[in-house]
Amino acid sequence: MHKTTKNLAILGSTGSIGTQTLEVLENLDKPELFNVVSMSCGNNTELFIEQIKKFHPKKVCTGTFEGAKEIKSKFPNLEVLYGEDGLIEIADDKNLDIMLTGTSGCVGLKPTLRAIENGTDIALANKETLVMAGEIVMKAAKENGARILPVDSEHSAIMQSANGNFHLLNKIIITASGGPFLHSTKEEILNCKAEDALKHPRWKMGKKITIDSATLMNKGLEVIEAHHLFNMPYEKIEVIIHPESLVHSAVEFLDGSVVAQIGLPSMHIPIQYALTCPGREKGIKTESFNFIGKNLTFEKPDIEKFPCLKMAYEAGKIGGSAPVVLNAANEIAVYKFLRGEIGLGDIFKIVEKELEHHAIIKNPTLDEIFETDKEVRSRVSEKSIIK
Repeated sequence: MHKTTKNLAILGSTGSIGTQTLEVLENLDKPELFNVVSMSCGNNTELFIEQIKKFHPKKVCTGTFEGAKEIKSKFPNLEVLYGEDGLIEIADDKNLDIMLTGTSGCVGLKPTLRAIENGTDIALANKETLVMAGEIVMKAAKENGARILPVDSEHSAIMQSANGNFHLLNKIIITASGGPFLHSTKEEILNCKAEDALKHPRWKMGKKITIDSATLMNKGLEVIEAHHLFNMPYEKIEVIIHPESLVHSAVEFLDGSVVAQIGLPSMHIPIQYALTCPGREKGIKTESFNFIGKNLTFEKPDIEKFPCLKMAYEAGKIGGSAPVVLNAANEIAVYKFLRGEIGLGDIFKIVEKELEHHAIIKNPTLDEIFETDKEVRSRVSEKSIIK
């Protein structure tokens, strides 16, 4: 008998992607399609408590032991876990049909791999999983029959546009809004404050990814993800600036035909498609798309102003442990910038210096990936501004 209700786990339910995923579930025309069996949060236990009351999971996980104690005191009959081991235990549920990885940082990698090993489909919103260990993850997915379903609007658009015909593509085209500094001078970018960098013109996202959008590192990480997700050479992945954020990405076929996915800037749409594909369901109410009065403009990214994009391409082409270094150095540098310890331009310098001094590991094991990640994070955390 065909199973009509899918058991769903949501890692990072209190984050931007997690909260929007729950909004998608609440607004599905067929609420019986999904059963939220487990959820996790970092430190926002207040919101997590409200989510637990509404969705009634059987198992939850918090970032800390203290958070777990607080949740247990509110829900004595609920199975409450904490930390990385707790996330892995959630992912190891053999009855899961799909797991949404919405955590930020490298903490999402191990539980995602565990779920894949059980043949669980992954709705992937965690960039680090593929940037750090794309070859390992995609190999495991193939061996265990697990689907990796992208939640990013760009990768979702590529998946929808190609419709499984990746062998017939000439290239894939990833669009970027250009962020808040698209028309700023290089000097203005280098001297900006965190509050300026957080003013994204189109998307509502978490702080880290919003800064990555301001530097175009986010787009560079998406290039590496696309390479692994779609088995596409870097030479066939093009990034173009599209300020209106209406064309979410496109593919060009061998015969010259270009197919794009167009829609209003809303993360609810790619999240819902990742959960329901290849089918489509009526869900959260969004404004119907109207072509009238819309302008579509495109331009080439300026890698002089945004060198992170160039560095990401280079790290991806080098492969091995280079993307691990790129990701770890950037993440710590971004948090230092948000705390006011360094300038935005120092993010570029830190990532470049770490890549220059790293001895590449060609085919790193999972342990080597985490060791490299740990070393880079530790080294960058200890550094002050690069002169």
